[in-house]
Parts: sequence; C-alpha cells; structure tokens
Amino acid sequence: MSPSLPPVLIMGATASGKTGLSLALAERYDCEIISVDSAQVYRGMDIGSAKPDLETRARVPHHLIDILDPLQAYSAARFARDALRLIAEIRARGRMPLLVGGTMLYFRALTRGLSDLPTADPAMRAQLEAEALGVGWPAMHARLRELDPDTAARLHPNDQQRVQRALEVVALSGRTMGEHFATRSEVLAPPYLSVLLESPDRARLHQRIEQRFGQMMDAGFLDEVRRLRDRGDLHLELPSLRAVGYRQLWLHLEGQSTYSEAVAQGIAATRQFAKRQLTWLRNETADRYDPDDPRLLDKVLHQMLACRC
Repeated sequence: MSPSLPPVLIMGATASGKTGLSLALAERYDCEIISVDSAQVYRGMDIGSAKPDLETRARVPHHLIDILDPLQAYSAARFARDALRLIAEIRARGRMPLLVGGTMLYFRALTRGLSDLPTADPAMRAQLEAEALGVGWPAMHARLRELDPDTAARLHPNDQQRVQRALEVVALSGRTMGEHFATRSEVLAPPYLSVLLESPDRARLHQRIEQRFGQMMDAGFLDEVRRLRDRGDLHLELPSLRAVGYRQLWLHLEGQSTYSEAVAQGIAATRQFAKRQLTWLRNETADRYDPDDPRLLDKVLHQMLACRC
C-alpha cells in the first residue's frame, strides 16, 4: 500500500456497523486498527464491549485493546497520546491507520486537543461545598469574580457545578480556566479522513442494538459480568464498569432485578448511550454515510483516494 493514504477515522453510534466497514477496508489495504473505545482497553471485558475476537485480531493487527486491568483508569488525554504514537509507528511501517470506535471524547481529544485542566479532587470539592453551605453560592461566585473574573462573568451566580469547578481549578493549579484553555494538547494534523456512519432511520438502529444485545447474552455476557463481580475487588463506581450493559447485569446478579428486567434495562441503556453518541456526532465535521447503503465500501474507498496526501 502507498504510504500516501492518510489515517481514516471511522466513528458512529454503537451497533452502527463500524467494525464491519473497518475489516472490509483492511481486506483492501495493509491496515492496522486503533480501537477508539473506552471499554475495549480493559482485560476481561470482551463480550460487553463488542471486542473483536482473537481470530480477527490475528488477521488484522489491533491496538489499545486489553491494555489495562478494570481497576485502572484511562483518560481521553492518554488515549490521544497513545493514538498519536501508534499512528506514527503504523505509517512508518508503510501501513494505513484505521481508528475505529464510538468513544466520541477520544476522537475529539485526538483531533481538537484537550486543555490541561487538573482532574477532580474529591477533598477540594467537599471543602468548597461545605463553604458554600455556610455562605451561599452567590458569595462563592463573588470569590470567583476576584480570582477569575473572565470565567465568573460567563457564569450565573447560582450555577453551582460550574462555579465550584472553576474555584477548584484555581485552588488546585493556581491558574484560571482561561489560562488552561489557552494551552491545548497536541492533535492529529491533517490530512485525515473522518467517516461517520449514521442511519437515517433511528428505528433501524434501535433494532440492531436489541439484536446485538441479544447476541451478547447468547455469547455469555452474563457469565462475563459474573466473573468480574466474583473477583471481589471491583465495584460499580469504577470507570471500567460504567460501560453500558455491565451495570444492569451486575445489579441483576445482586438480586435487584430479574433476568428479563436486566436485559430490557441493558437494551434501554444502550439506546440512551447511542442517543448521546449521536448528539456528539451532530457537531462533527465528517463525511456521513448510511451504514445500510450497499455501495458503502465503494463510496468510502473513493473518498479515501480523494483524500490522498
């Protein structure tokens, strides 16, 4: 394959056909796939994250899969650094990087960058909440006006969450929100091709979600969640177990729902997740395709050649 072909970013809601398209492209070109999925990074979370099987991963190299234990955290900033490194390595091998997934924050971090805001500090937040309980949020907003007047001017005095976050940032870093946003992380430089799979028929997407969730259950999704729960060191507040479907089955294993209720709740949660993904995607600059278009592959291949650098 000519190294002049740029990286291709394949994004879309869950169950929109991203994996099928990426593997079809990999059959045409010498590709390596970078997973853009906040659940596939975790070992032992295979079925519920729709992780490609070992045979597929043997046929096409995949990256950023099974790199962490579910006890560990992974961030959009770390993803962007990892992805940029992998893109450079893949292209140096004369291959084309395919970035495939539905974690939209990761795509945004890669293409638009992130500010270096400090992470949330529970102790600091508790302190600010205790102070606000005594003096009120308008008084906290007045303090913010002294420390960070630009941010305070944009916030209503009763916008507790944002006032608290702005005060937390100043307390933790000594810098204002504006100063942080002025410094962005490194981003993927053009040219690259963004492919967005979006069905014009929302009912069709919902049908695919229900069908795929049923297939996951048939494949042993409940047993997978049982193994994670039986470890004894995991809990539902971990970032890994916020992945859609896992919480609903975990609660079923704790006796809080019947099997059929858990399945229905898992399907409903997946549909809500897809709705949030589609909201993110409305603001993305990308070539949009119907995943059910019989000429999808040909259209994407044509656009890839047009994007040749």
